[in-house]
Amino acid sequence: MANVPAATAALDVLELLARHAAPLPAAAIARDLGLPRSTTYHLLSALRDRGYVAHLEDERRWGLGVAAFALGAAYTRQEPLRWIAQNVLSELVSDTTHNGHLAMLHGADVLYVIEERAPDRPSLVTDVGVRLPAHLTASGLAMLAALPPAQVRALFPTRDALIVREGGRGPRTLVELRRALAETRRAGHATEDGYVTTGFASVAAPVLDHTGHPVAAIALTFPGRDVKPGRPRATLASAVTDAAGEVARRIRGRAPGA
Repeated sequence: MANVPAATAALDVLELLARHAAPLPAAAIARDLGLPRSTTYHLLSALRDRGYVAHLEDERRWGLGVAAFALGAAYTRQEPLRWIAQNVLSELVSDTTHNGHLAMLHGADVLYVIEERAPDRPSLVTDVGVRLPAHLTASGLAMLAALPPAQVRALFPTRDALIVREGGRGPRTLVELRRALAETRRAGHATEDGYVTTGFASVAAPVLDHTGHPVAAIALTFPGRDVKPGRPRATLASAVTDAAGEVARRIRGRAPGA
């Protein structure tokens, strides 16, 4: 292993971290890859400097970083997932008569990849290519709730990482964010009401790959005055969860909550 080029060794580190649900100590990485500890720390430092890994100092562990998420998002923006999800999203919008979206995590943001607008519905800020803070969107909350807590901490290490929009809607502290993610996991879907645009609410569910990692989220956005809390929104949440599960099935992933 010592004679393997550095680029190959760096990829081995990333692949090892990707196979584990939780970050790993450097000693475990060195052991599993058969690398000297000095080489392992050199590789981890270089990958950290480029954002591909994150060092969780309190736990003395290493996990995937923002740049690794960006690479994953770049891949899933390409043909396979986009085209698979398009038909499912179109059917969801047709059935519910509300605007639908497919979004993916891009660091601590969500990147909107597909917008499917329902007839006679207004355009929204969540157009294709738009990025928004993940903790303020239903799509982002749905995906963050499916991540291991250590990865969420790496994305939001301090309160300063939480962008607070005018009016203060959405999680303002790390405690509030953890509470919102716990509620999302309990419900099986995420919601937001006025966090992004006043008067509009959204429900979303994650699209999980075969490891349970959230590769995307499907969401519906609707005028809050037209769809009151309670059974009407529960019906939309069920439809979104079913749609996310169908996309997951087509990519051989897991259904939400499975």
